[in-house]
Amino acid sequence: MSDLTPFDEITAVLPQLSPFQTLWNEARELLAESHPHGFEVEEIGRIAWDCLPEQERPAAFDALFYAYWEAEQDRAARARFEAAGGAL
Repeated sequence: MSDLTPFDEITAVLPQLSPFQTLWNEARELLAESHPHGFEVEEIGRIAWDCLPEQERPAAFDALFYAYWEAEQDRAARARFEAAGGAL
């Protein structure tokens, strides 16, 4: 028997966004509305970072390192795939 309410059971399987991810999404939406002809990704990050509470910054900084590492790993895997004759 679960102590969770039906709402808790449904929402427990949803991804939990970090404060930085939440602010990133809000900054992206703000820039999309205010700059419909485009903007740089750095603008999203700087707005999100500036709005982030100081106590959340160390975890967000670590997450940025992991995101960069994952992108590097993906690039390397794609390069190996293409070098082996694969097509994307």
